[in-house]
Amino acid sequence: MTVEPLDVDWFDGRHARPRRVRLHIERDRIQVLEPGNGRTEGRANGRLGRRVVLLELPLAAIDWPERTRHGARIARIVGGGELHAVDVGLWDAWAASHGLRQPMLVRVQLRWRFVLGVLLLLALLAYGAWRWGIPMAGRAAVTLLPPAVDRQVGDAAYAALRQHWLTDSALPAARIEPLRRALESSLAQAEAPGREPLQLHFHASRLGPNAFALPGGHVVITDELVKLLDGDETVLLGVLAHEAGHARGRHGMRLLVQTALLGAGASALAGDPAGWLATLPALLGGAGYSRDLEREADEASIRVLRAAGRDPAAMLRLFERLAERRAAGGTEASASAAIGIAFASHPDDAERIARFRAAAARPR
Repeated sequence: MTVEPLDVDWFDGRHARPRRVRLHIERDRIQVLEPGNGRTEGRANGRLGRRVVLLELPLAAIDWPERTRHGARIARIVGGGELHAVDVGLWDAWAASHGLRQPMLVRVQLRWRFVLGVLLLLALLAYGAWRWGIPMAGRAAVTLLPPAVDRQVGDAAYAALRQHWLTDSALPAARIEPLRRALESSLAQAEAPGREPLQLHFHASRLGPNAFALPGGHVVITDELVKLLDGDETVLLGVLAHEAGHARGRHGMRLLVQTALLGAGASALAGDPAGWLATLPALLGGAGYSRDLEREADEASIRVLRAAGRDPAAMLRLFERLAERRAAGGTEASASAAIGIAFASHPDDAERIARFRAAAARPR
């Protein structure tokens, strides 16, 4: 079959304006001809059918354009210059007639099933990284961090809270010391020996009824929470054991590391560290990590209560009291917001209540 040459615009890299030329391929070489030359008859320099070859190159010297739905076809010449074809249909037909097939990657990119499959695969990989990969990396990274780093971070955070939010406790020692001894005794029964003691702090606070853990073993409980629970030792022990679970699991440092890794990954994918495409996944994913850590702390509370011979169902009274406070116009937006102020998100109250009920129903 005779293949007609193709008329294109040639930018030779030396002149601003293009030159109209004709492309012709023979075997493994391409010729750039004067218009009217090629297999069709015409006159050039006064002679019929003579080809005036302006440029001849091997096919490998042309960077052939990818096939797209819109825009001109632009073939770049190695060493300088470009060939522009505005009629993409003619270009594609001419290229196909010469067997100039697109690379495999380009051909599959034009198939929507392949593109959809790649997007689904990327979504699965991203979910796997968020759900399992980053938490595993966070645990490994925190394991490599010396405990002294936790103490430095925790000491600085506690000092800042003391300066702006916490004041000296107004509770009498007769109310504080039994709680301190009960926590130490229960932890001793539930944990392996040799664990570093926690730093338990009682404070009056502008934060309302709260308890929270900071890196380095700091556990803070407010006077307001003790009063809200009427000094119920079992419930307070469960709250303190929950926060001890955060401290023992180094959850504060893990959350920092995991959120940082998630933010870095989202920024790399979005290409804009300050944009919402990077910020929103980090915020939502960080909240998910926080909920997982809260579940771990609840399980730690259950273990300590059971080791101390206390009923985990007693923790239901905490949620009841907090619900009553909300109904009376308390400042907390939810029961889960009142515990673990160092963490931004908690599981739903109903989930936590069901967990403590199930623990109470399990045989000892």
